[in-house]
Amino acid sequence: MPFFLRNKTMGILILLLSIFIGLFFSIFFIYNNWMGIVGVIVYALIIGLLIKEHNQFKKNVKAFIQTLSYRVNKVGEEAFLKMPIGIMLINDEYYIEWANPYLISCFQEEKLIGRSLYDIGDALIPMIKQEREEDTIKINDCLYKVHYKKEEKLFYFFDVTKQVHLERRYEEEKPVIAIVYLDNYDEVTQGMNDETRGSLNSRVTSLLNQWANEYGMYLKRISSDRFIAFFNERILYELEEGKFNILDDVRDTAMKNHIPLTLSIGVGVGVSSLPELGMLAQSSLDLALGRGGDQVVIKLPNGKVNFYGGKTNPMEKQTRVRARVISHALAELIQESDRVFIMGHKHPDLDAIGAAIGVLKISELNDTEAYVILNQKEIETGVQKLLTEVKERTNIYDRFISPDEALEMDMENALLVIVDTHKPSFVIEEKLANQIERIVVIDHHRRSEEFVQNPLLVYMEPYASSTSELVTELLEYQPAGDINIVEATALLAGIIVDTKSFTLRTGSRTFDAASFLRSKGADTVLVQKLLKENVDTYLKRSRLIEKVRIYRNGIAVTKGEPGFVYSQVLLAQTADLLLTMENVEASFVIANVSEDTIGISARSLGKINVQIVMEQMEGGGHLTNAATQLTSVSIDEVEETLLQLIDEYLEGGNE
Repeated sequence: MPFFLRNKTMGILILLLSIFIGLFFSIFFIYNNWMGIVGVIVYALIIGLLIKEHNQFKKNVKAFIQTLSYRVNKVGEEAFLKMPIGIMLINDEYYIEWANPYLISCFQEEKLIGRSLYDIGDALIPMIKQEREEDTIKINDCLYKVHYKKEEKLFYFFDVTKQVHLERRYEEEKPVIAIVYLDNYDEVTQGMNDETRGSLNSRVTSLLNQWANEYGMYLKRISSDRFIAFFNERILYELEEGKFNILDDVRDTAMKNHIPLTLSIGVGVGVSSLPELGMLAQSSLDLALGRGGDQVVIKLPNGKVNFYGGKTNPMEKQTRVRARVISHALAELIQESDRVFIMGHKHPDLDAIGAAIGVLKISELNDTEAYVILNQKEIETGVQKLLTEVKERTNIYDRFISPDEALEMDMENALLVIVDTHKPSFVIEEKLANQIERIVVIDHHRRSEEFVQNPLLVYMEPYASSTSELVTELLEYQPAGDINIVEATALLAGIIVDTKSFTLRTGSRTFDAASFLRSKGADTVLVQKLLKENVDTYLKRSRLIEKVRIYRNGIAVTKGEPGFVYSQVLLAQTADLLLTMENVEASFVIANVSEDTIGISARSLGKINVQIVMEQMEGGGHLTNAATQLTSVSIDEVEETLLQLIDEYLEGGNE
């Protein structure tokens, strides 16, 4: 018990005792004077003792309070002047009215009082104006967490330099797994003798080991065409800064020896679990290969994907083993289904419709009911002409149904085949892609971040000229049966449209597919009829070309009149035509494809990767052929964004 409480209790007891004794001796005084006198004397002594004790109590309390006040003041002084916490008071004009010595030492100034924040701490101004209560700023190579009290105009500064560096080190040392794959290694080395193959292996392995040692990675070969690498996020950052130059080194070394060998790398990053990192790395590699190889894909757990490379066109595969395997697998899936739905992208072109008719034929050859989903309001002139021929010369016209009709049908044990796209948001009816569990994807575009979830079968070959070419190859391995002239012509038209009459992205397998279709009766005259255009379309294209301007390094850019609707096919034709102009390396055509949608068609001769530019605008495609569609923006805004992205692409090393 504290002394002042103890003395107070004693004083109360003495007071009560003195009252009792006074009363007691007062009684004696009545009966005996001497006893009364003695009682008065005793009572006086008790009162005197009480007064003395009371005075001592007051003195002790006063001393205690003085000591406590001194200690509190001393602690406050220590806190304000010597503790490692910066304190600053400012006025309404942002001048410093007071700062403790610790903060002065942080700024390495002799004095702060009376100086403006604009002179010594302009990083604090936005914090005040935006009324942020907390922020981290840098002062003389040190980082401080700053707390701002608006009412008092008071700042507190806490040094968090070590903490931030520790957090940064933790992030930098997180593990990363990468799978390195030699594209087409088996095909490239198939005809080589042992000495040549060994020499190629030695050169490539030496390059990769040198690259790994330069960056401090652990690299291990796990098969003839596959390596696995372990490193951390700091090294990954350095690799990204260098744009993964190993891609160029391997490609250039191989090309010097006239060997078309490239490298693909899938990187898993962002999680601490090694199994999850491995799954991300494999998924990234699958995406890189789906986009044609010769690139690096870094997939993060939040779904974001970074791409590097992709400068070359995918190399055509000479073997048809994969086409035969896919064809047989597709036939089995069709036979196991009660019905098949076939769907292309919105505003389908002749390639999408031709491929859909080809899959419809495959379903017929496997005795399975099939339907092509088509929105009659979203088709262009060439497709309309083809449908007219289908109606007049075949018995499959009733197999073309609207999305609403498809949604009303029984989807249990149904199979959905998506052609000429792999993005759910691009298909004619996205609800079907969500309601049907069993999905097959057949596409020739480079794979993008958005992809159909959990497809049963994927046949994506970016080297192919068109989806119609891929479907034609699948048809060749199906059960024998007659192919109608119109069906063969539809597939040939799809190939001709996407290759611009066999001038772009055309390989030997493209001519093989065209030869097969021609042998089945494909009518080239009918193809020309489908591709004919009217005078009005010609004039529209001419007006677009009239407004073209050449922007940086031979890039042709033109745009349509705001509010005037053009067909997507017209934009593509205009972009193709611009490539025939002298000194034009790439072309971009911007115009309304509907009242609230802006479309861009992008084309390139190969020097500029238009796919990368379009992917930045939520689109996609090929290195030489890409497009996108945007809503809720104006043509001028789209053009401004496009030019900025072109600048970033050209200034960023073509990545």
